[in-house]
Amino acid sequence: MTRLEDRQTLVGEIAEARAGGARQAGACALAGIDPRTVQRWRKNENQGDRRPNALRPASSHALTEEEHARIVAVSNEPRFAEVPPARIVPMLADEGSYLASEASFHRVLRARGQTKHRGRAKPPRRSRPPTTHVAAGPGEVWCWDVTFLPARVKGQRFYLYLILDLYSRKIVGSEAHETDSADHAAHLAKRTALAEGVHGASAKPVLHGDNGATLKATTVLAMLHWLGIEPSYSRPRVSDDNPYAEALFRTAKYRPEFPGRGFADLDAARGWASRFVHWYNHEHRHGGIRYVAPAQRHDGQDRAILAARHALYQRARRNAPARWSGRTRDWTPVGAVTLNPERDTAIQAAIAQRTLSGSADAPAFPSRPEKNNARARSEGQERSGATRSHAQRHLRREHGEDGEHRTSPEASTLAASVGPGATGHRRRDAQKGGAG
Repeated sequence: MTRLEDRQTLVGEIAEARAGGARQAGACALAGIDPRTVQRWRKNENQGDRRPNALRPASSHALTEEEHARIVAVSNEPRFAEVPPARIVPMLADEGSYLASEASFHRVLRARGQTKHRGRAKPPRRSRPPTTHVAAGPGEVWCWDVTFLPARVKGQRFYLYLILDLYSRKIVGSEAHETDSADHAAHLAKRTALAEGVHGASAKPVLHGDNGATLKATTVLAMLHWLGIEPSYSRPRVSDDNPYAEALFRTAKYRPEFPGRGFADLDAARGWASRFVHWYNHEHRHGGIRYVAPAQRHDGQDRAILAARHALYQRARRNAPARWSGRTRDWTPVGAVTLNPERDTAIQAAIAQRTLSGSADAPAFPSRPEKNNARARSEGQERSGATRSHAQRHLRREHGEDGEHRTSPEASTLAASVGPGATGHRRRDAQKGGAG
C-alpha cells in the first residue's frame, strides 16, 4: 500500500512530465504503476491508507487524554452506574455540561472495556440458528406434531398425533385420542418405530417436533432414548421451524370430506383419520416430490415413475415438435431434503456423512440443460442460510390458512393416521412449508 505522501509525489511528478510533453502511459510505465491507478489517486487525492489496521496520524480536533479521563470518570459516577451513554449525555446537557457526543462516549468506554451491559436486566440475546437436518433417504428424519379435531359437542375436541417422514412425506404413524397426554405421544413413537423397523436399522432417525409440553415430557424423552431416536425441537417462540407437519395439517383440514360441523365421536374421528392417511400416502400426488405418491417415494419407486414420465414427454415432443417452444417438463427426481437449513457447508457436511445408494450416479434420465444446477441443489449445495429447503418452497405453493393448531401430542391408535389442523400464527408459515 503506497503512503499518501508518496502518492502525491508520484502524481505531481507525472503531471510535470506530461507538462513537458511526455505521454501519461510512458510516465506511468517509467514509475512502475498503472495509468488507472494514477486516475484513482487523483480522484481520491486526500484519502490515505484505508485499511482498518493502518496507522494514521491523530486528528487535530481529537479528544485529549484529559477529556478521555473526564468521560470515564463521569460515566463511573454512582448516579450513572446503570445508565447508558444514550441517557448520560442528555442528563449532562440538562445540567449545562457538555463533555462529548454520545458516539464519543461509546468510543471512549469501548476502548477501556466498559461497554458491558449495565443494570439488572439481562442483555438481549439473539435467537440461535435452527438446527439443520438433512434427509437423504427414508427413515432418517421424522417430523411430528399434534392438532385437534373439532367435535359436534361444544367445548369437546379430539387430538390427532402424526409422524411424517421428511424424505418421502409419507405418514408413518398417527393416532387420535380424546385427551392430550405424553403417554399417547410415547405410545405413538413406539408403534411407529416398530412398524418402520427402527430397532433393526443401523442408523436411527431424528424426530423433530415443536416445543410443546407434551412432546418434551419426560415420558416421551425416556421412550425416545430407549428406542435410540434422537429428539429435536424447534426454537422457542419460532413458529416456522416445523413447517412440514404444519402444512400436512392444512392439507388434512381442507379435504372435501373433512366435517365442517365436527366429529360425532372418537370413532368417527379415527375413521376419518384412517381414510385420510391412506389417501395421502397412496393416492395423493405430492407437489414437493415431483407429484408422486409419498408411499411410492418411500419405497423407492419414484425414480422409475419419473423416468417413464420423462420418456413419455420426449416422445410427445418428437411426435409434434411444433407444439413445444422449449424443453420438456423437468421430471428429475428430488434428492435430499433439508429441514431448516443453515448454510451450504453445514448441509454439504451432513450429506457427506450419509451413503445414499445411487446418489453419486447420474440421474436415470438427463436433466434439462437450463437446470444444470438442479442436481446440485438436490444434493444440498447452493443453499443460503436465509432460505428454506426446496421442499418447503414446493409446499408454499399449495397451502393457505387453516384452523387452529396446538403443539401438544396425543395419539389415537390408527396405524399411520394423520392430523388435520394447523393454526394460530403458524398457519401463515405452514403455507411456506410444504405438504403437497
